[in-house]
Amino acid sequence: MLKKSAILAALLAGLSLVPAIAAAEMKIGFVNTDRVFREAGPAVKAQKKLEKEFASREQELQKVAKQARDLQARLEKDGVTMSESDRRNKERDLANLNREFQRQQREFREDLNLRRNEELASVQERANKVIMSIAESEKYDLILQEAVYASPRIDITDKVLKALAAGN
Repeated sequence: MLKKSAILAALLAGLSLVPAIAAAEMKIGFVNTDRVFREAGPAVKAQKKLEKEFASREQELQKVAKQARDLQARLEKDGVTMSESDRRNKERDLANLNREFQRQQREFREDLNLRRNEELASVQERANKVIMSIAESEKYDLILQEAVYASPRIDITDKVLKALAAGN
């Protein structure tokens, strides 16, 4: 009975080492996706493209905002000396201008977010291809893109950024 217990204990101890041995041989990498979206050549290009694409609409928004500010200032300055009907008309114009500004601003943000998501999806797709290539060529068993903590020694973000830059 004592012999069986000793054998069973030795067997269990040996089995508990198997995952540790397997994990020691596993090659793991980590990619900081936020850094890729900020620093990668394709991501920077996409950001510049979006800025150029939406520049005229942003200028139009700024123009409407300035009109509203100017009208508000005129009302504050001259509102006391205006006739009641003129003041009401100016206040109505200001309210309409503010509603129009808010509508345009909401549409602008929605359109910009939609386009940004499209561009980031393209960058993500390219980055994933690069990551797969690195994983295959360097024989990684696992590459993570999100983690609470990742040791700098397993961080391969710089390799991914260099590979994306080379692919431009």
